[in-house]
Amino acid sequence: MFFIPGVEVTARVNGRAKIIADEAKLADFAVSGNRPRAAIVVDAREAYLHCAKALKRSKLWEDDYRIERGELPTLGKMVSDQVNGEISVEDAEPGVWTSYRDRMW
Repeated sequence: MFFIPGVEVTARVNGRAKIIADEAKLADFAVSGNRPRAAIVVDAREAYLHCAKALKRSKLWEDDYRIERGELPTLGKMVSDQVNGEISVEDAEPGVWTSYRDRMW
């Protein structure tokens, strides 16, 4: 399912997907000289628009319905929780921001 911020109608694609790591094929997906490590290739069997009822009910794109970011744990906290504390929040947090800064593409 594909979402576009602010648009309530979604595009839905059904089919089979596979992960590829072939360097020659991934070269086409490079951004700013950075080639992805893997990509998802979808063999689409059906593609259609999906009505907006669920998104309208959820108020997903409405600004006055959004929660404050501080109400959710940080990504570093969630990572730490997923690995049962094997990585501390203090170690995970800087890695998240480093990844955003240095490995966006």
